[in-house]
Amino acid sequence: MKQLATLFLLCSILTGCMEKHDKKSTEARTFPELKSDRYNVAFLIMDGVYNTEFTAPYDIFQHTVYRKNIKAMNTFTVANTLKPVTSFEGLRFLPDYDYLTDSIPPIDILVVPSAKHHLDKDLQDENLLNFIKKVDKEALYVTSHCDGAFILAKTGILDGAISTTFPSDIDAYRKMFPQLMVKDSVLFVHDGKYITSAGGAKSFEAALYLCELLYGKEVAVSLAKGLVIDWDLASVPHLSLP
Repeated sequence: MKQLATLFLLCSILTGCMEKHDKKSTEARTFPELKSDRYNVAFLIMDGVYNTEFTAPYDIFQHTVYRKNIKAMNTFTVANTLKPVTSFEGLRFLPDYDYLTDSIPPIDILVVPSAKHHLDKDLQDENLLNFIKKVDKEALYVTSHCDGAFILAKTGILDGAISTTFPSDIDAYRKMFPQLMVKDSVLFVHDGKYITSAGGAKSFEAALYLCELLYGKEVAVSLAKGLVIDWDLASVPHLSLP
């Protein structure tokens, strides 16, 4: 009996320690500051996300907070986990929200960067596809870079819109989604609320285009200069059908 009592006491102590640890972990979690007078811009990331398609538009949009007299952007990340996400190139990012378990703030602009498995297993992820469809109902803009267009197309939200994707994947895109109207030989396409881009370093151009759409040319040029980019929309091959 004495041994059982000792074992019970040890179990109680361990349980208490675990509860305190869990509580401490929960309390330690911090969320990004989302100001109410800004656009909420969510970046959908996952293992295998490509650095440039994620960080290029993030750089552009985050820098709006340093411009005066505009409705700047709150930028944050969402994923299907709160554990670190590892990019294709090996960088690790810590998501701000888990769309499977968290209450996600209203999203005005959804950004879908390309990821390693956007042409195969990600297209079968019903939780991922349903999240995008849910956000699409209220979002002002839904954007993709490179093969992120495959994910948008799989949800059906691009049906009836013109779109584009990574140049060397255009044929695969047309074959997989024959119902879509696909434009090639452009860096991005804007049709309605959807902006799809060729991706890579040209993700900067698609992001700057959206900023010019929202804030005007002067602000867009200013954002570009801050990142040492020459910006002139007239010189950028694109299709705009707002």
